[in-house]
Amino acid sequence: MKTKSTSSAQIYKRLASYVRPHRGLFVISIIGFLIYSSTQPLFAAMMQQIIDTLQAKSREKMYYLPLIFSGIVIVRGIGNYLGSYFLAKVSLNVIHALRCEIFAKYTELPTAHFDANNSGYMISRITHNVGQVAQATTDAVRKVVQEGLTAIGLLGYLFYINWKLSLIFLVVAPIIALLMNMVSKRLRMLSKRVQESIGDMTHITSELVNGHRVVRSYGGEDYEKRRFLESSLYNRGQSLKVVTTAAINNQVMQLIIALALAFLMYVALFFMEQASAGSFVGYLTAAFLLPRPIRQLSDANSDIQKGIAAAESLFDILDEPDELDDGTFEVDRCKGALEFRNLSFQYLGANELALIDVSFRAEPGQTIALVGASGGGKSTLANLISRFYTHDKGEILIDGVEINTYQLANLRKQIALVNQQVTLFNDTIANNIAYGALAAATRAEITTAATDAFAMEFIGKFTQGLDTEIGENGVKLSGGQRQRLALARALLKDAPILILDEATSALDTESERFIQAALQKIMRNRTTLVIAHRLSTIENADMILVIDHGRIVERGSHRELIEKNGAYARLHQMQFKEHSDKNDQSVSEYRHGKPDVLSEPDIA
Repeated sequence: MKTKSTSSAQIYKRLASYVRPHRGLFVISIIGFLIYSSTQPLFAAMMQQIIDTLQAKSREKMYYLPLIFSGIVIVRGIGNYLGSYFLAKVSLNVIHALRCEIFAKYTELPTAHFDANNSGYMISRITHNVGQVAQATTDAVRKVVQEGLTAIGLLGYLFYINWKLSLIFLVVAPIIALLMNMVSKRLRMLSKRVQESIGDMTHITSELVNGHRVVRSYGGEDYEKRRFLESSLYNRGQSLKVVTTAAINNQVMQLIIALALAFLMYVALFFMEQASAGSFVGYLTAAFLLPRPIRQLSDANSDIQKGIAAAESLFDILDEPDELDDGTFEVDRCKGALEFRNLSFQYLGANELALIDVSFRAEPGQTIALVGASGGGKSTLANLISRFYTHDKGEILIDGVEINTYQLANLRKQIALVNQQVTLFNDTIANNIAYGALAAATRAEITTAATDAFAMEFIGKFTQGLDTEIGENGVKLSGGQRQRLALARALLKDAPILILDEATSALDTESERFIQAALQKIMRNRTTLVIAHRLSTIENADMILVIDHGRIVERGSHRELIEKNGAYARLHQMQFKEHSDKNDQSVSEYRHGKPDVLSEPDIA
């Protein structure tokens, strides 16, 4: 098992690999800090010159000291600028590289990772955690380099003046090192908790923003406030512990150094009897300048531990295995023959199989409908075709080739998917239809796809037409309009296999009638898998599969299944009864709910 110190060293080493491409700029920054740090002992030496000059008979040097002082300040400023500017440039380049790499990694992670991880934590990694790394690689590194070199310079000056007396600092150094090691471990542990609490707050906020209509409709404001309050209180508590630990560490360290300086001052009065007044004052000046850089190094350690904890969480993500893609088979356009052979599937961590021994075949151009109760495994089956999850029991074949043999991008090129939960982006209608690999589509092709999906009916009413911005996840559109855009996107892709997962669920009756007519025309040349709860929408399917608890319990055409009078017939009868009840209720409400409108005026 690796120790934390080893782990810290490894994280530092890995972070250094991001600095390596910018090592030229980093060297310039080090030179700048070296120039800055060299001026600190010069101030102590200058104090020595001032005292010695005051005591000397000749004061010719007094005329040069102001110029020397001004020169030191100018050199100090130039060194500080060079160090700070070029280190910030290196740091920002590192942060940019890390941020882009994390985002790119998110596009390559398997679907199971998104299922298992809190979206708030994933967002906070790329915002807050990267910011923590930025702080560790700018302010912290600047303090370490600048103040570290300053401390070394001052110690060098002290040993140069009186090395025997300066051995006192070698006695104190191990105590300070031990204290910093203990504090580092605690700060890193607390920093991890703070970062996790930030992720929790991000997640709660994201849920409120995205679900504010549900929150308000169901009176969830107080519940959400309480959730956020508890999360924020935890964050405050952990953050306070970080501050307290750092503050106590600073004070203890200052006390140790103060005791060492007091002892040094006492001893210096005896050991430096033969030294000049200037040497004595210069020595003590350098000694009393030393606590500041040591305190700054202690502060930097706090930032560094936060950065290590943040970098560790980032590297954990970067080390996650990508979505499995070891297939090599590619085809420009498959015919669309789809076959399942004895397929069984179980989600990671689940106790039961989601699909059990599923077998069926769809010929090119056929429409297969999947029906059954929610949670039966219909959407799982559709997700397996696109390899959002990897199966290992049984086979799924397209044109006789196992889908795991396909190169992943090539496999998904053959499939157009329309989910029940439509995902749209904060962009124009045209860019939402021609999304991703479809971006090269012409305006005419986009218009044709939108027309075939009966989306132009509402797009034409917008002043900017296809160039209309639709807001986050299409918030400016109705549910039916959003699903028609998703259909238009699938039509534009023109893939040989079409998967419709409740793609017409949010459409009103009139829109659904138009869409059904369009789909009948579109599905003729495509193998189509339709997942539907409304049985009226799949009566013309070539084959209907009834799935219950992961098994296919019935299969056949609509007519065959009705005549069989089994599970499908019961579902059909149940929906027909519900539809009749709703119609009867609507008629009753119309007749009895508005008597004042329908009856004649009451004349007394």
